[in-house]
Parts: sequence; C-alpha cells; structure tokens
Amino acid sequence: MNAPTLAFVGGGNMAGAILGGLLQDGRPANGVLVVEPHAPAREALTTRWPGLQVLAQADARLADAALVVWAVKPQLFQAAAAPCRPFVGQALQLSVMAGLRSDAIAAATGSARVVRCMPNTPALIGQGMTGLFARDAVSDDERGQVEQVLSPTGQLLWVRREADLDAVTALSGSGPAYVFYFVEAMVQAAEAMGLTADEGRRLALATFAGAAALAQRSAEPPAVLRERVTSKGGTTHAALTLLESRAVKQHFIDALQAARQRAVELGDEFGRA
Repeated sequence: MNAPTLAFVGGGNMAGAILGGLLQDGRPANGVLVVEPHAPAREALTTRWPGLQVLAQADARLADAALVVWAVKPQLFQAAAAPCRPFVGQALQLSVMAGLRSDAIAAATGSARVVRCMPNTPALIGQGMTGLFARDAVSDDERGQVEQVLSPTGQLLWVRREADLDAVTALSGSGPAYVFYFVEAMVQAAEAMGLTADEGRRLALATFAGAAALAQRSAEPPAVLRERVTSKGGTTHAALTLLESRAVKQHFIDALQAARQRAVELGDEFGRA
C-alpha cells in the first residue's frame, strides 16, 4: 500500500466533496488518510470509497501526509488537533473551517505553513466558489498543491489579507442561502399568481441559472445587463421601481455587512491562538 500523501481530519460533507473530486480525478484511494472518530461516518466513507484509509483516532500514519486538510467544526478543532500535533508539524495545513484564524491553526499544529479557505455548498456538486488565504510561509508550489486539491470543487479566488475571508464568507460562503431565499419568494409568488409550486420552482431555478450564466459570459457589468431587461413603463420596470422604493438593495447590502460582522465575531470566538 502506498504511503498517504494527503490526510483529512474530519470526514463530513465538505471533506467528502473535496475527497470525491480528487478520487474522481484519479487519485488512488489508498493514498488518502481520513481521521474520523464517529463510527457511522467511518463506515460510510469506506463503503463509498473502498481502499480509503480511515482511522478512528490519529496515529503515526499521519506523519506520512504532506498536506493535512482540517474539516472539523471550529469549536472542535482544539480537541481534534491535540492528538494530531505530534505527527503533522512538517505538513502543509489546509483549513476549510469557518472562523478559525491561521494563527490558531499554526499554534495548534506546530506548522506555520497554513492556508485557510472558505468554500460554499455548491462545492458538493463541483460548482463551488472558494476564497483562499495563504500565510507568508506557504510557497508558490504549495499554493499550487492546494489548488490541485480544491479545483474539483469549482472556482478558486486567492485574497491578499486574511481579514478578507470574512467578506468572502458574507458573499459566497453564505451566498447560496440568499439565492435559495429569493427562489423561495419566487415560488411563493408563483403560487399566489395561480401557478403550481413545481412550475414556480422550475421557472425560478432556470431564471437564476440562466441569468448567472449570461452574466459570466458577458463583459458588461450587471447594471447594464439589468437595464437591457428593463423597458421604461414595462413589467420589469414596475417590479424594480417597487424594490427601489422599499430600499431592498440597501437592505440586502446591510444584510451582507451583518454576515461579515458575524464572521468577524466567530473569528474572535474560535480563532484566537
């Protein structure tokens, strides 16, 4: 059996999304180690990916890993890191944990080579958006290793400052919930106007997907694309006029600021070394 070069601490949904993409891209399962204390989760991992090395607790096999992916809940990190520390100090550390700052990760693992990332749930289907920050000790080659690990989950964006991850959290980390929120509203409106819930859902989801695809392919800013749909005195104009009169855009901007502030607070709570 080949020695693992990649280890995960935590085997939940996000770890599964990253792991699934890597194995689908051809990485051998026996080259990956997962530390997962919960027996049902371990059984699910080994059933889904035969050959995967799954441990109930950390042991010396972790020392073979060149890259360790931390995928536990932030409040459980210190307890999870303590038994791993003797084995992971020479590895590159990649955190997918919200809020935990890199100083805390470096202190707990004994490695200054830490990359933090903020993925979102579409990563589960390879359509995610992940923001990343690397500490100064991380080399360009190591950034490339991280990109290889995360690229199957979707798009990647490096930020210059660790504090910028709080804004990433507010925009893309929490962002899928905003889309689902608006889809909910459109489905409710569809039913109120006499359509079925299924018809409203299909119309809403296709509209969001198509508009996002059009915006991605266009060099025009969103405001210009919006204006092209809006004829003065028409139906879209009526809807947008109502939204503007009720300051919906400003309220939405305020909501994003609230999400960012909460990310800062979580960092203060869980992220100190």
